[in-house]
Amino acid sequence: MGFLNNAESHDHGDHHQLLSKIATNDGHGEKSSYFDGWKAYDRDPYHPTNNPDGVIQMGLAENPLCFDLIKEWIVKNPSASICTREGVDDFKDIAIFQDYHGLPEFRNAIAKFMGKARRNKVTFDPDRVVMSGGATGAGETIMFCLADPGDAFLVPSPYYPAFDRDLGWRTRVQLIPVNCDRSNDFKITKAALEAAYESAQEKNIKVKGVILSNPSNPLGTVLDRGTLGDIVAFVNGKQIHLVCDEIYAATTFGSPEFVSVAEVIQAMEDCNRDLIHIIYSLSKEMGLPGFRTGIIYSYNDAVVSCARKMSSFGLVSSQTQHLLAAMLSDDAFVDKFLDESPKRLANRHKLLTEGIQQAGIGCLKSNAGLYVWMDLRHLLEKPTLEAELALWHVIINDVKINVSPGSSFHCSEPGWFRVCFANMDDETVGVALKRIKEFVHQGKQNDKKNKNKWSRKNLQLSFKSLRYEESVMSPLLMSPHSPIPHSPLVKS
Repeated sequence: MGFLNNAESHDHGDHHQLLSKIATNDGHGEKSSYFDGWKAYDRDPYHPTNNPDGVIQMGLAENPLCFDLIKEWIVKNPSASICTREGVDDFKDIAIFQDYHGLPEFRNAIAKFMGKARRNKVTFDPDRVVMSGGATGAGETIMFCLADPGDAFLVPSPYYPAFDRDLGWRTRVQLIPVNCDRSNDFKITKAALEAAYESAQEKNIKVKGVILSNPSNPLGTVLDRGTLGDIVAFVNGKQIHLVCDEIYAATTFGSPEFVSVAEVIQAMEDCNRDLIHIIYSLSKEMGLPGFRTGIIYSYNDAVVSCARKMSSFGLVSSQTQHLLAAMLSDDAFVDKFLDESPKRLANRHKLLTEGIQQAGIGCLKSNAGLYVWMDLRHLLEKPTLEAELALWHVIINDVKINVSPGSSFHCSEPGWFRVCFANMDDETVGVALKRIKEFVHQGKQNDKKNKNKWSRKNLQLSFKSLRYEESVMSPLLMSPHSPIPHSPLVKS
């Protein structure tokens, strides 16, 4: 009772005294505009008949375009599941506890699939395959293995917004953006890495490595062999780690082809492979994020051993392993899937990019991923973060489309937006394109009417409900070659 009385003397509203720093900080990043867009969709989701004026979700990189192939395989192979009459005899063996090594047949199938997804130009050792709860868990686990709180990794920007949460929230590892911009199509250079590394050294920050997303999220581009070689040489020279997120490897369509870091180091004689690590999953290529199938593939024996022990905190269920082992061991299915999926992604990419081009909107040239990097700089009143967020709010609230603003990806140049295209059917893409075209057309018409004059009263009405606070990033000048006049719908 004395303990209770003592506790009652404290301020029950002071959560910072009662909870951990992780529980009370904002490291999860949930307040980011990236996640705010998802919330806007959740409040008012589009449906062609039940809610035709709702928000269309184009901020989610999911890929159900080949679900028909997966469903067809499942129907033809009922014994792959322990929840069917044909497969229930395996129930006991699969349902009992599995150690953190995973089912041997699962690791073998994943290693083989990783090789096929890279056009069999490299092979992977099943004994180096470590399971984790999705790419999120895999990324965090590799951070725990490689770095201590306060250590840092260099990350070319723009980069996936949830990296800040996945890699830094609980590990307390710092991510240092290495700014890339439109001047060279956002390509990372060794010189930029050198400058970022030296800057961190001057601030007494211990840099433990570089993190790459290849193919890039959000750019939809792939790194060429020469650039990858330069980066491998850079980390070797500094004796720091290279973590390559390759979860979009098999989403590449057309040219240039995807080149894995595994393929690059295979041809390098003086590479310290202990520094090279790959993050992989089946979430994007096969569209199975709900299966939480994350993979760490490291060339470092100590990392493999440590990560495998840590995987106890986020294993892939044995039932999922069992199903995927059978599916990915079916060469005919895998070959058909890897042949058909890029074709469907290419068709959807073409549908979206040609549609927005008709509205006078351009995108960064890309041939990978489930999204495009859309250029709306010409619709900004000013080349600032505030103007970008104002435009984003109009797109969310008025146009009713959730796209992700570049600032949430740490992009240094305002006016870029990631637009996902694979998580919906063709009809919904058509509705989204119609809304975009009407939005741009209305902006042109208002420009003609108002010319250089803008109604402040209308502006205030448009943005009355908007509230957003975020640290200001360094703006770059807007391109003087923008093809469309400034839209008065987004002026502030």
